[in-house]
Amino acid sequence: MDVPAEEEGDPRLQRSYWRWSKRDFFPEPSFENFTSYRAAVSDTCSRLKDRLLDRSTDATEIVELRKESGHQMKRCLTWWDLIWLSFGSVVGSGIFTITGQEARQNAGPAIIVSYAISGITALLSVFCYTEFAVEVPVAGGSFSYLRIELGDFVAFIAAGNILLEALVGAAGLGRSWSSYFASMINDDPNFLRFRVKYFAEGFNLLDPIAVLVLLIANGIAMSGTKRTSFLNWVTSILSSLIIVFIIIVGFVRGKTSNLSPFFPYGAEGVFRASAVVYWSYTGFDMVATMAEETKQPSRDIPIGLVGSMSVITVVYCLMALALTMLQKYTEIDINAAYSVAFGSIGMNWAKYLVSICALKGMTTSLLVGSLGQARYTTQIARSHMIPPWFALVHPKTGTPIYATLLVTITSAIIAFFTSLDVLSSVFSFSTLSIFMLMAVALLVRRYYAREVTEKVDLLKFLAFLSLVIGSSIGITVLWNTNSRGWIGYSVTSFVWLVGNLGMALLPKQRAPKVWGVPLVPWLPSVSIGMNLFLIGSLGAVAFWRFFICSALMLVYYFFVGLHATYDVANSYEQK
Repeated sequence: MDVPAEEEGDPRLQRSYWRWSKRDFFPEPSFENFTSYRAAVSDTCSRLKDRLLDRSTDATEIVELRKESGHQMKRCLTWWDLIWLSFGSVVGSGIFTITGQEARQNAGPAIIVSYAISGITALLSVFCYTEFAVEVPVAGGSFSYLRIELGDFVAFIAAGNILLEALVGAAGLGRSWSSYFASMINDDPNFLRFRVKYFAEGFNLLDPIAVLVLLIANGIAMSGTKRTSFLNWVTSILSSLIIVFIIIVGFVRGKTSNLSPFFPYGAEGVFRASAVVYWSYTGFDMVATMAEETKQPSRDIPIGLVGSMSVITVVYCLMALALTMLQKYTEIDINAAYSVAFGSIGMNWAKYLVSICALKGMTTSLLVGSLGQARYTTQIARSHMIPPWFALVHPKTGTPIYATLLVTITSAIIAFFTSLDVLSSVFSFSTLSIFMLMAVALLVRRYYAREVTEKVDLLKFLAFLSLVIGSSIGITVLWNTNSRGWIGYSVTSFVWLVGNLGMALLPKQRAPKVWGVPLVPWLPSVSIGMNLFLIGSLGAVAFWRFFICSALMLVYYFFVGLHATYDVANSYEQK
């Protein structure tokens, strides 16, 4: 389904892009004056019921909401661009920093197994994203997909966490870039920061370099999508050559004797490491938000997403194997694993290649992150969950400048004051929970069609889905309470199997039009289970952060977002 050409006479196209008025921020009837707002708030309960039961449609997300931007984004990306956008977004500094840490402390040489487990988990999520992106090629990514299948309320919780992850993730990446660059100059990550003794610890090291890097990366993203993509794939090709060099040296100069013992910390260590190294795979969801700017979504998105993530999984496993062959896991330096490993075989000069590759990875992660985060924000604004002013697309650049500025300015302020350890403590839960919800949404899309599915079939589906989710939580709880008896795992696995067999026997209400996830419901159910298992490996801080932030988001929703989206939904129904 494509969007019609921009209509002549549309008042949104006749006004200047650089506008600033109340109707641009709050055009809904509920915010027309204080009397209308008070009436809307007094009707909160009935409106909330409407929003809880309401689901968006493919046509609304693809056609109606895109009109809110005034001008369309430019279709300028191909599968080649998407492959390298995925590579640039995913292959950052994580592989160079996390691998050594987890090999030494948790997995040993079996770190390659940890990367394989996490890679398969990520690939299952990629399958779900790809099917949605092909059929609903809009800038909203998971926000739009969840809004269509799980409803407005669930999508809002996801949207709030997406924006939080965007801001904290961009700030953390800018701060990491500054630390790494300073360490290359003076072996001191705080060398380029200014200490202010009057500020609280964790907020007293001011970082102008992080702010500068964020401004430059987002400035490039605002200038044009194709230009950003070109810069990304040129630099990514260069870094891929360095990665190939690292792998070749590891296999040629490494020793297989260093791989023994292969499982020094047992299965527990391998899974603990899997939960940590999973973050090396995150970022592909940003590429799904580029579907609206892809020339042929049905062809380019499967090649770009599934192809790139399959290759990245193999590359990560080979890099992990190369490191553990170069050095015994007990001798790996957790802070500069690859640099020290090369030094141990007399190749001290190679540490500069590793540093350049890591710094480049953080830079392209910032570039692609800037593109993806702005497009998430654009679609959220199109739905009026945040002011629609942020959804406006510039007529010349074809990019959402206001949405990009929102992410840029906020993340730059956070990066200027906040240290990395504070940022990392609030960056965890949301990504895995959204990936899990995406697998649930995929099952809902296949087994439930509005006004088509019989009520009895819907109840059966919900019952079987509850068995899958409940048994996955049960396995996670058993593992994290150190219960290793076979009875508990046998019972929960049997329940999981019953849930999937039950779903498999139900009639599917929708088949994918072009590209679909294979082996439904089995693969989405495995994705649900593995994401919940990794969520269970996170600490209590991540859970508290999620619940506290969600509570704050609900306050905003009840007083602003609920009434804005209610008005917009009613206007579409009237049309």
